[in-house]
Amino acid sequence: MLVTTSADGTDVRAYDEGKGPAVVLLGPGLDDGTRCRRLAGVLATRFRVLRPHRRQYRMDLKPDPRLGGSPCTIAEEVQDVMALVRAVGEPVVLYGHSDGGVVALEALAASPSSFAGAVVYEPAAVIGPPLSGEDGHILTQARAALAAGRPGKAMAVFLRGSVGMPGRQASLAGLAVALIPRYRRLIPGQLDSLDALDRLGVRLGTYATIKVPTVLLGGDRSPAHLGERLDAIERVMPHAERVIMRGRDHGADLRDHEQVAGIIQRLADKVLHPSTG
Repeated sequence: MLVTTSADGTDVRAYDEGKGPAVVLLGPGLDDGTRCRRLAGVLATRFRVLRPHRRQYRMDLKPDPRLGGSPCTIAEEVQDVMALVRAVGEPVVLYGHSDGGVVALEALAASPSSFAGAVVYEPAAVIGPPLSGEDGHILTQARAALAAGRPGKAMAVFLRGSVGMPGRQASLAGLAVALIPRYRRLIPGQLDSLDALDRLGVRLGTYATIKVPTVLLGGDRSPAHLGERLDAIERVMPHAERVIMRGRDHGADLRDHEQVAGIIQRLADKVLHPSTG
């Protein structure tokens, strides 16, 4: 485990494995740093891989870890990434998935010299109306359910309203998440993340400034709105490479981690060893 310190004095914790050029993996929602372990297992044969426990999902940093309601900002998460880069001592390859993909894009824009390249997998970026609805009703309903001691319903409201799952599927998935203690305790962090993304707002103009070699990754079976978000980002980042995984969805990092790891590895070879990539 690597432990370092962010700009505001908060400790940053990351699983640290392998040797070689560094790759930092920013997992999606409901991740305590373990989601990317299979990706890391593939990559660590050639790279040093850091898997941070993202601050948004550090329930030890929440005033009331049972309810959340105290989102850290995306900018604070970016500073945590910068702390890891400083600890490495050289530019890294960055991977970000879903809300972690938004943190990755913000980091690339904030400090391009810190990164050799990046793979951004279906970032949950705001490109129009807020993710929680124009009036924030999705977040309001989900937090009310959480406060009432119904974490499964809170997750179902999020999955139906923000992710776009059909009602019955969202209810079943929300119940499944709530039944697993490791995930249940992170549900408040998922709602805080939704809040933080909406507070960040539309940042397409900022992403247009990114010149770091970037792969925009998606699956052809993912919810349509995720493809639309990638489309919007691709339009402002014309030099980014768009890669579509056939027959895959938003969970390809779990169901086909070797394919996702291979895409990260190819980008890393290209930007770290341009003569042989």
